[in-house]
Amino acid sequence: MSLPETAATGVPLTRRLFSALGSSAALLAAGCSPVRLLNTLAPDRLAADGIAYGADSRQRLDIYRPAGIPPFPVLVFLYGGSWDSGARGIYRFLGGAFAAHGFMTVVPDYRLFPEVRYPTFLQDCAAAMAWTRRNIAAYGGSSAAPTLMGHSAGAYNAAMLTLDPALLEAVGLSPRHDIGRMIGLAGPYDFLPLDTDELRAIFGPPAGLPATQPINHADGGNPPMLLLAGTADHTVRPGNTVRLAGRIHARGGPVSYRLYPGVDHLEIVGAISGALRFLAPTFGDSLAFMQGDA
Repeated sequence: MSLPETAATGVPLTRRLFSALGSSAALLAAGCSPVRLLNTLAPDRLAADGIAYGADSRQRLDIYRPAGIPPFPVLVFLYGGSWDSGARGIYRFLGGAFAAHGFMTVVPDYRLFPEVRYPTFLQDCAAAMAWTRRNIAAYGGSSAAPTLMGHSAGAYNAAMLTLDPALLEAVGLSPRHDIGRMIGLAGPYDFLPLDTDELRAIFGPPAGLPATQPINHADGGNPPMLLLAGTADHTVRPGNTVRLAGRIHARGGPVSYRLYPGVDHLEIVGAISGALRFLAPTFGDSLAFMQGDA
């Protein structure tokens, strides 16, 4: 069984323009970047804004609803931001894009450092999944297990929920029954040793660090996974993707990975926008995988 890779072509000037989105989710959230334009151009599919899945003000989610007759297959998207920044409203372009192609899309916020540390942000993501499984049918979502997708730190969160059963079991779910498929975009899956004081503060004492790494939970029993990364990503090295895919494959689990030549850390998620889809085939590859065609 091979682990397929795919090529992508792009336009350097537009890549530089997209890079102006900034290096952190905090910049995007400030509204001082082209992300406002991406969201303005996106299909307007927001159906519910700020639904509570917990008591904290960060435990809120948005739902994007397709046109047509329900039930709709469900996608849950976890954004990145180094576990210290991010906001669900930044990703209206993503929710609108997938909803326009038939997927009811749920985008939750979760608590961040320094308010919380590992594993609390994972517990929030698990709680958002539990809310989705128990409530999405009332909004027109299918009862079938959703696809779980994440970018950057959000891809880490998604991988941990997929590979470490204890996280979902704590909320009455299981990866085998409650995650249909998982898609990771530019995720950190195998990043020891921790190289910044903030990461050491987020993930805790060295003795417990192996358990924080998705690669160490890969046992081959996972639902199908698609891991995507760009070769020009200097924020999260694509080796994370290659190593996790290799470990899952060695354990007999269903996984494929693709590396997009010349694509960087922001472009891989920005390419989901209809305006930037030529930067990388992220959107098409993700749709094909969710539809069972890849």
